[in-house]
Amino acid sequence: MSVINHAAKTIYFKLVYYGPGLAGKTANLQYIHRALPDAAKGTMTSLATGDDRTLFFDFLPVSALTVRGFVTKFQIYTVPGQTYYNMTRKLVLRGADGVVFVADSQWYRLHENVESFRNLEENLREYEYALDDIPYVLQYNKRDVDKIAPLEYLEFLLNRRARRVPSFEAVAVDGKGVFDTLNTVSRMVLAREFGQQLGEQREAT
Repeated sequence: MSVINHAAKTIYFKLVYYGPGLAGKTANLQYIHRALPDAAKGTMTSLATGDDRTLFFDFLPVSALTVRGFVTKFQIYTVPGQTYYNMTRKLVLRGADGVVFVADSQWYRLHENVESFRNLEENLREYEYALDDIPYVLQYNKRDVDKIAPLEYLEFLLNRRARRVPSFEAVAVDGKGVFDTLNTVSRMVLAREFGQQLGEQREAT
């Protein structure tokens, strides 16, 4: 759910990177934070959770959208990957406007991908949401390592719902696919929230 700061004339949207441990959620955020200009990003904060952690920061898109005098900003979070931190996952997921599910492409991690995806659906249900109710995309990370599953098989496992969603191959540590993923989910969030206003602004430019 977007949060409006009337004093700062800013609308905040929350993006959550979800997925199994060590799939590349942290690598995505670290690359994004390094690549963004200083004026467009906040400080990255790390909250330790045992042997895992949650990262977050906010950023101003390079082509920031202004709606009725309010500037849109995004707050971007990761969830801890380990299953025994599920309460933290739920707290981070609460109020999410969009989700990026980061899957590990390696064959031996496929079961963990499926379990984490199911966990995402279960946690959303606790907030009376369904995954099909919110914008989300899939990222198949670690495409540079040995013994990875074919893209078609990953799609079969994770992207065969009634509503197929955009998916991206990635090597997050090198930045490959990172901004394709982020830009797409950001546009989906804004389109859902400001569909008509977005169309009007595009026509005017």
